[in-house]
Amino acid sequence: MPASNWTLHSQLKKDTIDIGDLPLSKVLVIKDAHYPWLLLVPRRDNAVEIIDLDEVEQAQLMTEVSRVARALKEITKCDKLNIAALGNLVPQLHVHVIARRTSDAAWPRPVWGVMPPLAHDAEEVQNFISALRRKIWLG
Repeated sequence: MPASNWTLHSQLKKDTIDIGDLPLSKVLVIKDAHYPWLLLVPRRDNAVEIIDLDEVEQAQLMTEVSRVARALKEITKCDKLNIAALGNLVPQLHVHVIARRTSDAAWPRPVWGVMPPLAHDAEEVQNFISALRRKIWLG
């Protein structure tokens, strides 16, 4: 059960589109059309690091990251997946799952700070979200 006091960090709420909940994590799409970019945020109060989760929750998080990463790779046909839990600016534990292409604006560097965020086309992002929700069993 999610912690009753858990809320999504305000910066993550501002920067994302909520697409649903897996057993442990809220799944979000980053509002940046430069990259197919997802976040998984474990719904656990005061979790900053992966080690703040108990071992069962850590295993569940890895299962969810793998499920989402497989779906993202299949949907986007990307060249590489970047998966990271940094949290340098937002302390709430969250895992980035980013589909990368050798042709993207930041390749081969990390995506942070390379380009200002690009707004999604409403229809394209809804099609992406629908495909993703089907692949990761959210709907």
